[in-house]
Amino acid sequence: MFKEFDLKSFIEKNVTYRTNSLFQKDLKSFNNILHEKLSGRSILVIGAAGTIGSSFIRSVLKYPVDRLFAVDTNENGLTELVRDLRSTSGYNLPKILKTYPINFGSNVFSKIYEREGPFEIIANFAAHKHVRSEKDSYSIEAMIKNNVIEPKKFLDKLIPSPPEHFFCVSTDKAANPVNVMGASKKLMEDLILSYSSKIPITTARFANVAFSNGSLLSGFLERIVKRQPLSSPLDIKRYFLSPEESGELCMLACLLGNSGDIIFPKLNYDLDMVSFSDIGLKLLEELGYNPHICDSEDEARVFLSNTDSPSKYPIYLFKSDTSGEKSFEEFYTEYETLDNNSFSSLGIVKQQNFRKIEEISELVIALESIFKKSVVNNDMIISELASFIPTFKYINKGKNLDQRM
Repeated sequence: MFKEFDLKSFIEKNVTYRTNSLFQKDLKSFNNILHEKLSGRSILVIGAAGTIGSSFIRSVLKYPVDRLFAVDTNENGLTELVRDLRSTSGYNLPKILKTYPINFGSNVFSKIYEREGPFEIIANFAAHKHVRSEKDSYSIEAMIKNNVIEPKKFLDKLIPSPPEHFFCVSTDKAANPVNVMGASKKLMEDLILSYSSKIPITTARFANVAFSNGSLLSGFLERIVKRQPLSSPLDIKRYFLSPEESGELCMLACLLGNSGDIIFPKLNYDLDMVSFSDIGLKLLEELGYNPHICDSEDEARVFLSNTDSPSKYPIYLFKSDTSGEKSFEEFYTEYETLDNNSFSSLGIVKQQNFRKIEEISELVIALESIFKKSVVNNDMIISELASFIPTFKYINKGKNLDQRM
């Protein structure tokens, strides 16, 4: 086991390089409005057990919310969320706090929504977020259903009696997507924006959340606990937010954005872009290890069992060679109109022309007809997505992340 470790402090010093929240100024400036919009409200959070969903909950519970319903398929994650909330000071725990380990596309969820509503604020974080999850037609089908098809069904239910605010999380990978995950999120953006005249709806393109569940950085800690080598690409840089900042971004976007807005954090390429390999090396040093750089996965695996020096720890650094990876991500494209003046730390993509709901419906029907075929391959799905999303340029290198350590 490694020495005592303060993850929050490590993120501030070595990942975000911020001791105060990126959104501190906006949180202060709009505090009264946030208080007004959240006081006495009923909130439904879907995908509540994930890093971003749970961070959103922690952000809104700094205000006097009346009712909170949290839904996620991760039963253990919901359990830990409640334990954490009740073990931490500073939260305004609502009179009614209920968690349900169910799928938001299920009949049970429909019963909860119909019988326990109305909910003034609904935030959906249920999504496939990993490029790793698009290895074949089965995984891509599951991704598109979770990121697009099920949200569309839910939005159709909301039209007769819309909430005050509806939020659905996106990703920086939706800007000029090179992987199916990013394309599915761009399609999700087009989907929710097509409903924005009927439902007050916003979304946010995200930076990576440092040490979020299932991320490479979180995997570093798992490897060390299990006494396994680290592995990281050398040539991949990303923008990062802390988990706390991720919740704050979503709360601000959900409650302060205008319907149809795509919100993103204002970050600087030269100052805020950080490589995974640099973080891995700094993490080992923070934990008291001397990084031992290896030239292969085999060398890294063997090193731990053969070394006589407990202070040395292996890390395999390599050039990225898997499908769907860009060397860096971006929050907007050159074709999008921006508003950089409404907030101190947030930018807004202002769409000029929204897709029609009928267009989205036709694409969904086309995708579902592909999924029903007896033989389906990735190219069929990617081709259909590319015909609808002109900025989608899939990068295929013939290898996926599950083929990496």
